[in-house]
Amino acid sequence: MERITLDLFTKYKFLSDLAYSPDGACAAFTVTQANMERNGYDHNIWLYRLDEKRTVRLTGMDDGCSFIWEDSDTILFPAIRRERHRREIDFGKYLTVYQRISVSGGEAVEAFTVPLKVSSIHRLGGGKYLLEALYEIGRPDVENLSGEEQSKALSRLKEEKDYWVFDELPFWVNGKGITNKQRNRLYLFDSVSGELTPISAPTCNVGAVALNDDLSKIVYGGQDYDSVNPQFSAIMLYDIPSRMTKTLVEGNTYMVTRAAFYGDGVLFIGSDRKRYGSAENARFYTVSLSTGEVKLFADPDRSPAITVASDSRFGLGKGFQIAGGVIYSLFTLDNTSYLCRVDKDGSVHPLTADNGSVDCFDIRAGHALFIGMRDMGLQEVYSFDLHSHAEERVTGFNREISKKYYVSIPEPLSFTNRDGVRIDGWVMKPLGYDRSKRYPSVYNIHGGPKTAFGAVFNHEMEYWASEGYFVFFCNPRGSDGRGNEFADIRGKYGTVDYSDLMEFMDHVLEQYPQIDRKRVCVTGGSYGGFMTNWIIGHTDRFTAAASQRSISNWVSKCLTADIGYFQNMDAMQTTPWEDINKMWGFSPLKYADRCTTPTLLIHSGEDYRCWQGEGIQMFTALKYHGCEARLCFFQGENHELSHTGKPVHRIRRLKEITRWFDRYVK
Repeated sequence: MERITLDLFTKYKFLSDLAYSPDGACAAFTVTQANMERNGYDHNIWLYRLDEKRTVRLTGMDDGCSFIWEDSDTILFPAIRRERHRREIDFGKYLTVYQRISVSGGEAVEAFTVPLKVSSIHRLGGGKYLLEALYEIGRPDVENLSGEEQSKALSRLKEEKDYWVFDELPFWVNGKGITNKQRNRLYLFDSVSGELTPISAPTCNVGAVALNDDLSKIVYGGQDYDSVNPQFSAIMLYDIPSRMTKTLVEGNTYMVTRAAFYGDGVLFIGSDRKRYGSAENARFYTVSLSTGEVKLFADPDRSPAITVASDSRFGLGKGFQIAGGVIYSLFTLDNTSYLCRVDKDGSVHPLTADNGSVDCFDIRAGHALFIGMRDMGLQEVYSFDLHSHAEERVTGFNREISKKYYVSIPEPLSFTNRDGVRIDGWVMKPLGYDRSKRYPSVYNIHGGPKTAFGAVFNHEMEYWASEGYFVFFCNPRGSDGRGNEFADIRGKYGTVDYSDLMEFMDHVLEQYPQIDRKRVCVTGGSYGGFMTNWIIGHTDRFTAAASQRSISNWVSKCLTADIGYFQNMDAMQTTPWEDINKMWGFSPLKYADRCTTPTLLIHSGEDYRCWQGEGIQMFTALKYHGCEARLCFFQGENHELSHTGKPVHRIRRLKEITRWFDRYVK
């Protein structure tokens, strides 16, 4: 079989946004693939026709995504296809153009234009829609101006782009850029008359939006603030016919991630953060529409989301749905993400098999479709019977990859640590493995820390295996999938998790004597970057290190990152004013004078999660103290460089890491 090459990911098809048609006759989904010529990604909508059991491509101009079903025969999606619209957007106007296409085929035609930057659209019927769109507090309403007056207003806005003015927290968000005074706002839109009616307050940042079955009511969560986002959400009910808003739950108790109409009330998923802080597993609650009484519905003590790590996805899709009165949700249980049913007694029942990950799903008339990564393969669409639990792959977008290229199958290796806790891990053997030889290795540490590794396809690890490396990885304490107690390392970063990682390494080296103990490299991103920085200050066992989008100084991190003022301070269980010595004690930068491991640091210019200053500080400290170091800085990328960065940058990043390791072990 052929080896996996550095740039093979550009041939992968990434699937997302799976949705049945209203009549259930077919389903649509987005297929994304890298485009090397323009250094970006192409997105097209595909259909799976259930009666014919075949897939057909619906759009062909590489801009088809973020679609909705308008009816069983028509799909609506945003795309800018006129030069006039491109010029207006370039000049600073807010504009979203929707295209309409028939599932029978033919060209898409322009349906309507909205004078907003729309992030999500929901059909209401009769040419009316519910929109989620950007609202910028204090921005003049230039879209409703005309002529010279509009030109002057747009020119003034263009001048303002030279300045960043912050007066609230967070003032930037990774993947979104500068967000100061920006909100996700709800609007009603009549595409026939052009009438646009705001629903939510201008200072409210909206999320968790859902409609009832007859499309007459809207429930949504939102944080209403004018200085510091409290992270806690109110839950609001909006009646469309009367245009009246009612507060169901005040905005001072729950971090709300999802909401939906359920029975005669509303079900929402959220956390009060009282037990385990900002990383606490969300619980399911119900709230009465008449009394506003909140009741605990389910406390599964597991993440109702997919957190199994892979660098071979691009977008996800539906992860929660109430169908036929039954609650369905994705859950990460141990090292796998499952489609689960949540019963009325609050119990959670996995439906799909322990086999990789279910990335998104949709249910119609007692049957399910899901996009998943099975048997160490890349994403495909699967048909799933909710009663027999039988699943069948119905697409073959990435079949040739598994057939043609060497895929190293992770071998499970679990052990009980010194504290009596089970730690799960895996070892991947190199291409052409010969048990009589000795090999270099890469120890990969996941981000989060509240994510999890599992037996799913990861391009970078498969590439290293094809390059002749053993690769090993594990889920230390702090990881997801094992409940709140296991994941809770607040105030303990670099202690029990570090111990678990080093114990696992000892276990791997004992079980696999073919790994050369003098040629072990370590890498990780985000939390994995923190841990890489921490490791090189506490041991000299590694031959080389690659620290990606890392944390080096908790004091600077909590005062610069988008999540710093709530998540990072919570993780440290203190603030710089309460106990700066504790924060500094947990900072890898404190131990940089001890480092001897040659270290590559990788950061991105628009990473507002782990701001570039973290890498710069660590790099400077290492060089100052005579430790060999290299800093590779990617302009125009954010925290997700390794997953959704420009293809050329993703190739360069992986090349930098691999060449750095090769330099010291080959």
